[in-house]
Amino acid sequence: MLKKSYSPTGTKCRVTFKLSAEVEADTAALCGEFNEWDATANPMKKLKDGSFSATVSIPAGNSYRFRYLLDGDRWENDWEADEYLPNTHGTEDSVLSV
Repeated sequence: MLKKSYSPTGTKCRVTFKLSAEVEADTAALCGEFNEWDATANPMKKLKDGSFSATVSIPAGNSYRFRYLLDGDRWENDWEADEYLPNTHGTEDSVLSV
């Protein structure tokens, strides 16, 4: 789930990424073009119900590819992404438009 909140000037967007407990993971990392796909840049917090959450501020007016890295070896898309685009690995990336 993606929750977007724009700055008063509209130049930045604060996005909260939520991943359902249904993924059944111990750890999750938010990886995407906004953090150069760095699995250590935005670790997600595991909540009491088993879901994960992370919030980042990114420049508005763009679209960004992203995915979740689960347990360091399993990729998951966001089920409510704005769209999906094929990637060079034969799968798809989630896309966030802000």
